Amino acid sequence: MNTTASTVTPREAAEVAAANASGRQPVVFVHGLWLLHSSWDAWKAYVEDRGYAAVAVDWPGDEADVAAALANEGSLAGTSVRDVADHVQEVIEGLDRKPIVIGHSFGGLLVQIIAGRGIAAGTVTIDPAPSQGVLPLPFSSLKAAFPVLGNPLNYGRTVTLTFDEFRYGFANAVSEEEARALYDGFHTPAPGRPLFQAATANFNPAAKTKAAKKNADRGPLLVVTGEKDHIVPFAMANAAFKKQRKNQHHVTEIVEIPGVGHSLVIDSHWQEVADAALDFLSRNGLGA
Repeated sequence: MNTTASTVTPREAAEVAAANASGRQPVVFVHGLWLLHSSWDAWKAYVEDRGYAAVAVDWPGDEADVAAALANEGSLAGTSVRDVADHVQEVIEGLDRKPIVIGHSFGGLLVQIIAGRGIAAGTVTIDPAPSQGVLPLPFSSLKAAFPVLGNPLNYGRTVTLTFDEFRYGFANAVSEEEARALYDGFHTPAPGRPLFQAATANFNPAAKTKAAKKNADRGPLLVVTGEKDHIVPFAMANAAFKKQRKNQHHVTEIVEIPGVGHSLVIDSHWQEVADAALDFLSRNGLGA
């Protein structure tokens, strides 16, 4: 008998139940570091208006909202990539239909891991954190990661960004006013461990950031990259695309959104990104 306690939250369970009751194609959204499930609220409404059922997953230890996360900074300390991937899989296993998975940043890495496990109908990975084997590491990416990687003690604790750090890493392609609104409305503490795992993955054959790419049940996959992204510049996203393109069973594409940075899923350009994702899904047999 399996006595492992479920990690699925009541909110997640309610969204899964609603998706199952709807009979619609489910879309599971996975956020990245320094954000919460609420970063997908606009996307959820958008895809549901177009006939899908939306489920936004938490990371284990996520607080309910930004205020609670800032008040309890250590709730995600020590959380690993494997912890989150296994949690996302548990949420997916409650669905009646194999879902489309859409992830941003580390969420983009996580949905590639999920696709590699064969439990996604299709995948959209947006400005994905590097999986094992993605080698380019541009200066802007190193600079954006320095608030975490600059102190080895951050491996086991959470890190908050200053506004200037958030402005450089996330919100460099929007106005100062919009950047401030994004920082105040979305930024939360993030665990340092996943960044250390990604940074050392190419030296560790058993790295938890490894994502299977050649499996026959991977499904169609789209890589979305922002032209002005500092955290995941085009070179990194394109390297992920080239690795995923080795899959001989399914379509793999990449699209670059002009003029946008890492905040592209939450800033004023989010609908353009969503439309690119939905167009890809529709063209590959995954329309609502």
